[in-house]
Amino acid sequence: MPSDPLILAFDTSAAHCAAALLCGDKILIERLEEMSRGQAERLMPLLEEMLESANVTWSDLSAIGVGVGPGNFTGIRIAVSAARGLALGLEIPAVGINGFEARQFDGELAVIPAPRDQVYAAPADQAPRLMAASEAAELARGAGLTYAPVASPPQLAARIAQLTAERYTTSTDAPAPLYLRAADAAPGRDTPPALIDA
Repeated sequence: MPSDPLILAFDTSAAHCAAALLCGDKILIERLEEMSRGQAERLMPLLEEMLESANVTWSDLSAIGVGVGPGNFTGIRIAVSAARGLALGLEIPAVGINGFEARQFDGELAVIPAPRDQVYAAPADQAPRLMAASEAAELARGAGLTYAPVASPPQLAARIAQLTAERYTTSTDAPAPLYLRAADAAPGRDTPPALIDA
């Protein structure tokens, strides 16, 4: 068992399965697999492979870190559900890290690509929101920041792991999805059947 805290972090909020294993302040393994679907089937085998490669077990983990969005609704639910289940089963903390924090780099506006030429953005001193890509680019220019929306940045899972390491001893809230837009799917418009008392 490692003497330093061992953090397993993952994210499936976009067209990827990203994961990292952090021991102390060193990233042991990091993986980013691009995929438009299949994250639910791939996530747990990927995590198992990483633990085996690092010669550690689930019981060695100190905490779980997970990307909570914003992004793809189904992808976010996959990762958050996995993190909460693992934390419960292993009796360790799970920490939710939002995509803006995981993409916060000096000199850049934290943005995440969204459908229909939009982005999720977190301008300084404003609540994160969905906006047109052109509006976000203008905000970045006005603030003297770089505008570079990337759905699957290479160090995404490592950054989630590092932030988790800073917070897991004091975090008390279970990870919860961060949704900034309505779901694409809508409830059916058919009139529900009448219920008959027997």
